[in-house]
Amino acid sequence: MTHDAAGLIPAPRHDQSRPGRAGARIHPRRTALAAGPGTEGVARLLRTTLGQALGLSLPDGEPGGDDTISLRIDAALEPEGYRLTVADGRVEIAGGTAAGVHWGTQTLRQLLGPDAFRRAPFRGAETGWELAERTVEDAPRFAWRGLMLDVARHFMPKDGVLAYLDLLAAHKLNVFHFHLTDDQGWRVEIRRYPRLTEVGAWRERTKLGHRASPLWDERPHGGHYTQDDIREIVAYAAERHITVVPEIDIPGHSQAAIAAYPELGNTDVIDTASLGVWTTWGINPNVLAPTDNTLRFYEHVLEEVLELFPGAFVHIGGDECPKDQWKASPAAQERIRALGLADEDELQSWFIRHFGHWLAERGRRLIGWDEILEGGAPDAPLPEGAAVSSWRGYAGGIAAARAGHDVVMCPEQQVYFDHRQAPGEDEPVPIGYVRTLEDVYRFEPVPPELTGVGADRVLGAQANVWTEVMEDRRRVDYQVFPRLAAFAEVVWSALPPSPERDFEAFQGRMEAHYARLDALGVSYRPPAGPLPWQRRPGLLGRPREGAPPIV
Repeated sequence: MTHDAAGLIPAPRHDQSRPGRAGARIHPRRTALAAGPGTEGVARLLRTTLGQALGLSLPDGEPGGDDTISLRIDAALEPEGYRLTVADGRVEIAGGTAAGVHWGTQTLRQLLGPDAFRRAPFRGAETGWELAERTVEDAPRFAWRGLMLDVARHFMPKDGVLAYLDLLAAHKLNVFHFHLTDDQGWRVEIRRYPRLTEVGAWRERTKLGHRASPLWDERPHGGHYTQDDIREIVAYAAERHITVVPEIDIPGHSQAAIAAYPELGNTDVIDTASLGVWTTWGINPNVLAPTDNTLRFYEHVLEEVLELFPGAFVHIGGDECPKDQWKASPAAQERIRALGLADEDELQSWFIRHFGHWLAERGRRLIGWDEILEGGAPDAPLPEGAAVSSWRGYAGGIAAARAGHDVVMCPEQQVYFDHRQAPGEDEPVPIGYVRTLEDVYRFEPVPPELTGVGADRVLGAQANVWTEVMEDRRRVDYQVFPRLAAFAEVVWSALPPSPERDFEAFQGRMEAHYARLDALGVSYRPPAGPLPWQRRPGLLGRPREGAPPIV
């Protein structure tokens, strides 16, 4: 069986192939695998993925041997860069680090054809797979290439999360932002505070569609991950060179936590004991009380979070925190006076700065949505080392970069994948602006306002998947794919400026990529529009018309 797959996604920097010249044959019974020092983990994963997909045993071989896939570290390459060579009956993948070697193996999977993404072999056992002579040299543009998945609004069982980590790896994405808590659910076990999941992980019913919809799903909804589930998810991601960034929302988006522990809310303003886990969508007025008890509670929560997630960053939310309860609360007003703060915006900044310093003392870095810039000092709005996820547009990221903070660009107008993919009534629960595959392909993470050092502060970008109207993995798949493929190319490849990008060529490569998504079992949106079962007739959305503003 011959495979000389065009259609590599994301597009590599350099790809030279000689279609008429045989490079190597991958054979189930003969092909060996030679793992150089530092590549043992990559080899183990390659044996697992290609082994189950193509029936390869891949016994240990000698580097450079005939019928051998060789993996090695080459310190001359960029850390996540790789060079894949197919020639003289051999395949060699060299990477600047094990991560680079790993990304090279993902390219090899694409070259072997869509069957390399399946879970069991059903052809090729006798003849194997032929690869033409080829050299691919590549490295990513950005260090942060991410996807944020909201599992608070609709819980995704663990097997779905693991499947998404596989999908990130297949697209050379390396950050999984795990949105674990919100008003509608608390999804991570905290041993010290069991009611967070006993109470906070379940809601009585769920709004169907946009919050203005009159329809409800009257079934209870919920679920959570045990700490061992989280450890498994983190380990599974690490095998694929993906960092998991947990998000624990502070001080807004916290009604699930308040429902479990009413003392966390503003008890002098409302009867917090009467609150349940929120059943609808939108911006919730019930926020955390600015008390020492609240600080200690979340410090204890974060102590367990740090045990589970070894990455540098912890996301603390910080967005959409209404100040009405603080304005009405004598206790909050007394706290403002005691701290010498000007107003409630500064009180929120005090919250954020407290946890920024707390995390820094433990060798970690705070990251939050761009509202964390509000209420701070103009010259130093955040603790040193804190970073900003710029979601309301580019402006927050520009301000953060100019103030000396690292930035992850994720403007809602460009890369919120809950936004609809086309106009028309067939799009399921249409939310936000139309963001087509081409729109995502033309997204530029670094705005023209940032140059030099400011541009260097852009760590990268991520696409955000908010799941208010995505009740299960099939709905998530529909919203995420194929747009994630375009996003992956934007953050990995050295593309020309947005207007000059060759979208037609990308579409041509997508023809091969759709077959890979089929093999992976992804329920993507077909290019011709949604299939009948993908539609959601009668569910109210909230479409926005016209081109989204650049803000």
